[in-house]
Amino acid sequence: MRLGVNVPNFGPGTDPDVLRRWARTVEALGYDLLMISDHVVVTPDVAEQYPAPFYEPFTTLSWLAGATERIVLGTSVLIVPYRHPLLTARMAANLSALSGGRLVLGVGVGWARREFAALGVPFERRGRLTDDHLLAMRAAWADQDDYRAGTIPIWVGGNGDAGLRRAVRLGEAWHPLRTTLPWLRSAVGRLRAAADELGRPVPALAPRVVLRLTGSPVTCPERRAGEGTVEQVLDDLEELRLLGAETVVLDPFDGDPAETLRPRAAWRALATVADLWPRPPATPPTSPTSPTSPTSPTSPTSPPSPTSSLPPAPSHHHVTHERSDRDA
Repeated sequence: MRLGVNVPNFGPGTDPDVLRRWARTVEALGYDLLMISDHVVVTPDVAEQYPAPFYEPFTTLSWLAGATERIVLGTSVLIVPYRHPLLTARMAANLSALSGGRLVLGVGVGWARREFAALGVPFERRGRLTDDHLLAMRAAWADQDDYRAGTIPIWVGGNGDAGLRRAVRLGEAWHPLRTTLPWLRSAVGRLRAAADELGRPVPALAPRVVLRLTGSPVTCPERRAGEGTVEQVLDDLEELRLLGAETVVLDPFDGDPAETLRPRAAWRALATVADLWPRPPATPPTSPTSPTSPTSPTSPTSPPSPTSSLPPAPSHHHVTHERSDRDA
């Protein structure tokens, strides 16, 4: 199972130097994936969660591609109805090519009514627009002589049933955001049932979870995955692995814009997890005639499977709040 990080590309403490330091820190810690969020207009409803300045994802990821070497870059999530699908297809294809095939496109339908109004996009049609745009983007990428997109995995966000079914129909992975483990266990069953109903393969599971380390255990029923002591967080990651998660994205931003002024606190939490995950596999007893067990296939150093929802890692690969969409 691979680990990624959702980096805040907004807020009073965010500037080009801080973004570059975020990217280099996450890469140096051995994480596999760096993702950032998407907004176009910082309307009042957006500003409550993502205050200005806000760095547009395609521009920012293109710049960070030049500041990094191996880490995969992605959006969590790109709000698909905000841009013409052929523009999105072109920008994504160019970013993938310029980064050496290091792009994952996490997508969603969006939630900020005032932002939709500012852009002249009908909020009530955001689900249908997302479906139509994704189909148009895939059709554009099929023209390899023009777009030269290669393979750009699409991770479909959205915690509701519409997002789940959209992932089955149109995505390589389902990318639920900031949930509890009991909820996710139930949702994985619904994902498999939807795939069976639609006659489609089950998409990969690539959740984004909080990262909030505490000094004492969090015991409330509403505890989110990734929240609690180091031991609780490691247990959560192991449970996600057993649920079939191919990639887990850690989100250290907990909603206070002032956190962006103190990125070192998030970096320390990420370093703690990087140092302790993956846990060493238990070594089974061996007899003089039995071989020792091979390296665990779930280690972040294992090569990706041919159906991986991440682009293939470069050969020098090593260890490696966003509100969920109200689907329409």
